Amino acid sequence: MSETAVSAVPGYTIVITGAPYVSQAPATAFAFCRALLDSGHVVDRVFLYGDGVALASALNTPPSDETNWTDRWQELLVANGIPAIACIASALRRGLLNEQEAHRYERVAANLTGGFTIAGLGEWVEAVATSDRVIYFHGGA
Repeated sequence: MSETAVSAVPGYTIVITGAPYVSQAPATAFAFCRALLDSGHVVDRVFLYGDGVALASALNTPPSDETNWTDRWQELLVANGIPAIACIASALRRGLLNEQEAHRYERVAANLTGGFTIAGLGEWVEAVATSDRVIYFHGGA
């Protein structure tokens, strides 16, 4: 038998392609992640793609009687040490910038909220290669 222990708990990568307040994708993915964590599973990372990158905007300001999905996700990610990546191409197309990209493109401000990073599809490829399961939450067509 191998000396290397294999985890009995599968690791999940969550991919969100739908924007909050436009689709149920972020809310459903949140409930799924919460259930995974509550049952002892591991969430390896969350990957935002397409319109899903809107979830990482620090400028999301829903009315006070609605759920602030950006804040809820940020709290979940930080509390559980889960990395969250916004696809750089999707982010740039939708005006989502971290400090480095804001400087690079000479914009006046960055709007990526804490708990999220911007990276390329290489992160997604790594997720597919290293996670036991990759679950998609699409925004619909």
